[in-house]
Amino acid sequence: MRRRRPDFTRLFLAQGFATLLVALLAGLRHGHEGVLSALLGGLVSLLPTLYFVWRGLRVRGGRDPRLSVMNLYQAAAGKFGLTVALFVIVFIAVPPSNPAFFFVAYVAAQFMHWLTPWLLRERPTQRT
Repeated sequence: MRRRRPDFTRLFLAQGFATLLVALLAGLRHGHEGVLSALLGGLVSLLPTLYFVWRGLRVRGGRDPRLSVMNLYQAAAGKFGLTVALFVIVFIAVPPSNPAFFFVAYVAAQFMHWLTPWLLRERPTQRT
């Protein structure tokens, strides 16, 4: 019996929604600069998550648990490195005009990870 891979689409959508909500509030409060800061913060959270899911859940080693765990550790290290690199790039290349909205959007998108067990659970389908 083959095990189904979890679908992370809802997690990505939740992170995007949290980012857009903060960007909307930032736009109402500080205009275009606030929106840009919030969107950058959300992207700094979302891109490493995409990388982790892509890299960490690739099938390597089949049923060997050691290889699977090593793959997850490598994905986590890569996610951390990518997060640090994105923070550096954003603060050097495009300094956020409002760091508060940047960090609020980043944290809001990160908080969506707390919802991962709920977002990834199987939904029953209705039979007709």
